[in-house]
Amino acid sequence: MRQIALWLDATERGNANLSVIKRRLDELGWVEARNLHIAFDGWTGDAVTMHSQAAALLSSRPEVIVVQSNLALAILKPMVGRIPIVFVGVADPVGSGFVDTLAHPGGNITGFTNFEPAMGAKWLQVLKEAAPAMTRVLVLMHPETGIHVAFWRSIEALAPSLHVAPVASGVHDAAEIERAIADFATVPNGGVIALPHAVTEFNSDLIIALAKRNRLPSIFAFAYHAAAGALLSYGVQSTGQFRQVAEYVDRILRGAKPSELPVQAANTFELAINLTTAKAIGITIPPSFLARADEVIE
Repeated sequence: MRQIALWLDATERGNANLSVIKRRLDELGWVEARNLHIAFDGWTGDAVTMHSQAAALLSSRPEVIVVQSNLALAILKPMVGRIPIVFVGVADPVGSGFVDTLAHPGGNITGFTNFEPAMGAKWLQVLKEAAPAMTRVLVLMHPETGIHVAFWRSIEALAPSLHVAPVASGVHDAAEIERAIADFATVPNGGVIALPHAVTEFNSDLIIALAKRNRLPSIFAFAYHAAAGALLSYGVQSTGQFRQVAEYVDRILRGAKPSELPVQAANTFELAINLTTAKAIGITIPPSFLARADEVIE
């Protein structure tokens, strides 16, 4: 009986991704309760609780740990010793100090990355194309996360050429998100960029609802956010990466070292537009922009 631990987000999506990993492990010969024991927990974005969760998962003595998000990996990394880690949904792992290089990660950590710093500017550009009247943008970010600082710098650099004034708001919980959007919405022609993070993921329904209530066009990183009511999403299709996570776990259980497994970057990005939300907030999507969408939700 081999031991692994999985630490994903505590949402229906997290459960769906857990099923993807289990299904692929089963295909590779690792069947839960037969030759594999899985310790699982879901994080909510609260750092204090997440420290306790990480300690509990480590107490199960896993041979490999799968971890999702920059925040979760940052909490786990100093606690884990030499236990192999396979990450997923982590942005800029080199710049964040998790691995040496993508090709040669070094140490005991490898996995699957989604976004580089330049994506910050791309999210702003896409949002401006969808809502040309936007002159201000609220960036919901976790200021202690290094990649968010890099995203913000990328947004700041592009904003003047688009005639948009960016406003950064550091958020750690639902209360701070509510205050940030309420304060920002007092001036018209605004929009919202929710940078991908454990905090914004777990509070995505709140952000979407507040943006719609205040008639703010919003953009998130994943298609399920547009399906849930955000105006836009632009980012990677993540399900395939969770299957690949299982394949890396399989290779490590069979003797491979994380340092020998290159970090793999996403290379396919998808644009989703929610026309129901556009109508609700009074936005008319330009036809040329609409034609570029990979998914249109009506």
